Amino acid sequence: MKKIIVLGAGLVGKAIALDLHGNHEVSSADLNPEALKELKSKGISVIQTDLKSKNNLQKAIKDFDLVIGAVPGHMGYETVKNVIEAGKNMVDISFMPEDPGPLNKLALRKGVTIVTDCGVAPGMSNIILGFHNKRMNVNRFECLVGGLPVVREWPWEYKAVFSPIDVIEEYTRPARYVEHGQMVTREALSDPELIHFDGIGTLESWNSDGLRSLIHTMKIPNMIEKTLRYPGTIEYLRVLRENGFFSYDEVEVNGTKIRPIDLTTKLLFPKWQLKPGEEDYTVMRITVSGDYKNNPKTYVYNLLDKYNKETKTISMARTTGYTCNAVANLILNNDFTEKGVIHPEKTGENSENFRFILKYLWDRGVNYQIKES
Repeated sequence: MKKIIVLGAGLVGKAIALDLHGNHEVSSADLNPEALKELKSKGISVIQTDLKSKNNLQKAIKDFDLVIGAVPGHMGYETVKNVIEAGKNMVDISFMPEDPGPLNKLALRKGVTIVTDCGVAPGMSNIILGFHNKRMNVNRFECLVGGLPVVREWPWEYKAVFSPIDVIEEYTRPARYVEHGQMVTREALSDPELIHFDGIGTLESWNSDGLRSLIHTMKIPNMIEKTLRYPGTIEYLRVLRENGFFSYDEVEVNGTKIRPIDLTTKLLFPKWQLKPGEEDYTVMRITVSGDYKNNPKTYVYNLLDKYNKETKTISMARTTGYTCNAVANLILNNDFTEKGVIHPEKTGENSENFRFILKYLWDRGVNYQIKES
């Protein structure tokens, strides 16, 4: 039985720890005692510590075979760096705004495997493309993805199923995609479309910066990712953004300097918080098109995953966390041994590993429906 430590006990970190518990010796580390309380009641060892401290983090992870990073994005880069310096293998889902590439030399020198962005998208979307890109000449990749509450509540019709500050980052970070072999950069929330999904209805899609490493690792002429929300979402998000509510630049109010983002998050986060038992779903459609043995070929992966009432696990935690755990098991079983900072598309290239990941998800009720034409 291998020893795993999960850094972060939020909604996704909790799901990761509970899923691994039983097959492995699992510990969870977080500063928030309330976040650790439920995990402790389930028999998981907990470590209450400030993970922003390098000394605290490296002390916490020193006796473990594998580290899983589930901290907010703004902590991601330094956390990964500190784990590498400690000489530990890691799978990370923090969705850090920085490029982790500069850490590759350090990871190679330390002889460790670090898989970043290993969630649902980025993550599973990369894994699927990595598998097909190895076997056919791909000329188009599209990923449409979103996590939403089942019940639509005015005015937001949205709940944050992962770090809310990272959600706002999606609304402000410029979106990059590839068109006719050239990288295009547009503002987030641009190029809205209304798209129908069976079992849900019509959703609104818009450009987001979800391709991440694929822009550099794949020589595919057309690649794009779009985020999905209920129709009407874009307009009020653009109003907030354009009026400075997401800005990090200080403004003076009655002699006090504040960052607008701090006020916005203080007001929004309570409204975005999932209530106990509140249900969510994850919808994703991945299209991979190209040529296979000189014949046109298209694969479409459809996912519609919902809150699990039996385990009381939200869908975004399931789809993100279980993908992370599948890759973690590949590393623990020595089925994936490449060293350095690795992007998730690399883990999907091997057909046996790809089937293992799909089966790991299937066994937990996360079912990708695959259509081939």
